[in-house]
This record gives sequence, C-alpha cells and structure tokens, in this order.
Amino acid sequence: MTDDPRPPYPEQQQAMPGKTEAMNPRPDHGEKSYVGSGRLAGKRAIITGGDSGIGRAIAIAYAREGADILISYLEEDEDARETQKWVEEAGRKAVLMPGDISSAAHCRAIIDRAIKEFGGLDILINNAAHQASFEDIGSISDEEWKLTFDVNIHAMFYLSKAAAAHLEGGGVIINTTSINADQPNAHLLAYATTKGAIQNFTMGLAQMLADKNIRVNCVAPGPVWTPLIPSTMPPEAVKSFGENTPIGRAAQPRELAPPYVMLATDEASYITGATVPVTGGRPFI
Repeated sequence: MTDDPRPPYPEQQQAMPGKTEAMNPRPDHGEKSYVGSGRLAGKRAIITGGDSGIGRAIAIAYAREGADILISYLEEDEDARETQKWVEEAGRKAVLMPGDISSAAHCRAIIDRAIKEFGGLDILINNAAHQASFEDIGSISDEEWKLTFDVNIHAMFYLSKAAAAHLEGGGVIINTTSINADQPNAHLLAYATTKGAIQNFTMGLAQMLADKNIRVNCVAPGPVWTPLIPSTMPPEAVKSFGENTPIGRAAQPRELAPPYVMLATDEASYITGATVPVTGGRPFI
C-alpha cells in the first residue's frame, strides 16, 4: 500500500476540461518517482491528451525511457507546457500540437507533424477522451452524444489509419479504454459506450494489422485522479471518488504509466489485441 491520498477528497468543481494546478490534492504523474532505464531509447511517440492526467504520466515515463514525444491536446496550453518541461528535462524532444481531434484533418496533421519533426513514428497512444455526467437519457443532447463519439472513438480511427503506414515493421498502437467498458456507469452513458467500442476496435485492429508487424493493445483504467474528475462530476462524486475499489482510493496518474511502457517495448512482442486492466482490484472480464 502507498501513502497516496484517499477519499474523502475535498469537494471541488472546475470548468471542463479542468486544470491540474487547481486540483486538491494535486495529482502525482511520477515527476519525482519515475526512473527510466532506456527501454524506449530512440523511439518516437504521439500521445493524445498528453497535457495532463494519464497522458502526462505516460509522457514523463516515455521521456525517461528515451522517447521523443509529440503532445496532442485541445487548448490547455499551461498544462501542455508543464508536460513539455518534464520531457525536455529528461533530455528528449517535446513537440506541442494543440487542436481538436474530432476533426479528421487535424488527426492527419498530427501524424504528418510527427513524421516531419521526428523523421518517423514508432508509437501512437490514443489517450484523449471527453466525458460528461447525466442523470437521465433525456438530458443528453444529440450534440453531446456526437461529440463524445467524435473525440473518443472516431478520432482513434482517424489517427490509427493515418499512422498505420508509418508504423509498419514494429510499430505500436495503445488505446485507453476504461473499467466502463466492462462495468458501465449509468451516469456516463455516452462515455462508457465509447469505451466499450474502443476495446472492440482494439481487438479488431490488432488482427487487421498483425501481418504488418503492428501491435495494438489497450489499457483499461479504473478511477484515476485527473482534471476530468472535478470538471465533469458532481461534488459528492468527487468527494468519494475511488472508494468503490478494493484498494479504497483512486489511482494517481503515475500508477497508469508502467503498462503503457511495457506494451510499447519489445518485451511485449507477442502481446496484441489485449486489454490490461489497472482498476485497483475491481474485476474486469
């Protein structure tokens, strides 16, 4: 067991999509704890949603393992620059690319920018997501439903399709699904539905790209203490967030980084089409 914060957390609310600095307690992305060992030396990675939360933790870990990183994010410049600082302090190149991944054109531009900046691409992390809480299906607008699919699943298709030609011969795609793929939260209906689609997309794409030597896997987090939580959930849910796990707390983002590292290394050369649950003990079938 660790000394990480446990519920009840202070009640707090933010405007979407939330900022790291305003969170109490502040999330731990591994800034002081993650120690690399060259497992991704010379690799070139794209991380969507790399400005904060799980994405920042992955970026810090990947940089300390030796990878250069393009950080894709919507518009949270302050958070993105903080992630960039940690990547560069590890001695690696960090490219910031703001923009809306619900646009197919922007997704293609992300891949093109990575190829231009790095001379190639080895790893695509489809991590960015949109979520919002609703008590009743009648409260979910058509626009909200479409936005959730555009960001969470359509963008994953656009990015993977554009990246595939550059990943042949040993590339890796890692998608972020969720415990909601297996245990959907009724108040997160649109989000949970896309997370189930992501798991199915991962397994199908893994089979489609296997003959190109491209591995495709996904990580299924349980509750993780990120800016999405105080910016998309009611105060009472924030206060008790993560207490429904056997471990009894939400994960810190740094606790999600190791499986993303492992799946990107040659150590995982026979793992494709898999889902790695990181759920604090909640069952995932």
